[in-house]
Amino acid sequence: MSVGYQNGGKNQQANAQPGAENADWDTLKNEVGEIADTAVQRGRHFLDSAREQAVGYVDHRKDNVAQSVSDLAVSLRESTRSFEDRPNIRAFVDSAAEGLDQLAGNIRDRSFAEIFSDVEDVVRERPAVVAAVTVAIGFLTARFIKSSAEGLRQTHMAQTAQRRQGPRPQARA
Repeated sequence: MSVGYQNGGKNQQANAQPGAENADWDTLKNEVGEIADTAVQRGRHFLDSAREQAVGYVDHRKDNVAQSVSDLAVSLRESTRSFEDRPNIRAFVDSAAEGLDQLAGNIRDRSFAEIFSDVEDVVRERPAVVAAVTVAIGFLTARFIKSSAEGLRQTHMAQTAQRRQGPRPQARA
């Protein structure tokens, strides 16, 4: 037995040379250090790769959001055609559509980090306004979902009633 509990639990090596144990310990420390360095490098590579993928995804989604905002501006402009006789309403809606176009351009032109930083600044400077806007958006979203659900429910009920009645005989001429 070359290594074990002998002489009161002290590790001893049979016929050991005085510097051999220190050399083995230094070699082990160097090998563990190299393994740790490799793991850190691989971890950094993984994080960099994940960050690049996340930024690419966010930039792609950012472009989709900009297009949706731009489409909303176009829809607003098209809806003002029925307000030819009311120039005040038309001017207000056109102004809102112009603001949406500018927002879409800002979304396209700026990086996600810049947009996030600006949003963060606004939240810090005006938390009460952000809270009020969030509540208003939540209220409007709930109303939209409720009205959409009601329409879907009525359509579903009409289809169910029609299926229960079965096919109607066609009128003969």
